[in-house]
Amino acid sequence: MFYKPSDSKLLIAAALVIAFIVSSCGLIPSQAESSINAVNVDESRLAIKGYDPVAYFTDAKPVLGSSQFTAEHLGATYYFSSAPHQSLFKGDPNKYAPQYGGYCAFGVSKEYKFDIDPEAWAVVDDKLYLNLNKKVQDRWVPNKQALIAEANTIWTQIVDKPITEL
Repeated sequence: MFYKPSDSKLLIAAALVIAFIVSSCGLIPSQAESSINAVNVDESRLAIKGYDPVAYFTDAKPVLGSSQFTAEHLGATYYFSSAPHQSLFKGDPNKYAPQYGGYCAFGVSKEYKFDIDPEAWAVVDDKLYLNLNKKVQDRWVPNKQALIAEANTIWTQIVDKPITEL
């Protein structure tokens, strides 16, 4: 089979279109390449972009963690702002780890796994929920109980699916 020069241009154009679509859907390369489908991590398997999950509960605000204080949970690495926070997490990681593996709570309620902004968060019924950004958070908050109920059901169906299949 022989290829004309115009065929390679067509392939390049198609690849660019696919790359644009993937980036427009909220996927980032580190998410798409992750072998951990149940947890939102970066290429180094860092969860919550390095923010301390315990601080959302104890300090009632997002606090950037430190590589000095870490813990592993479900194949992801979490950073903490202090040794006491690290200890609390290690004692009960399921209490402090974000719901839906740290994917956007609103997105999960719509059958998607979107990345998050650690500044778009809420603790509801002693559970941490993160969202894509503050604009999405503003849509999620007024309906959070219904959206959490939907997401809880949907999460069991998509937890192990790669982002590219949603």
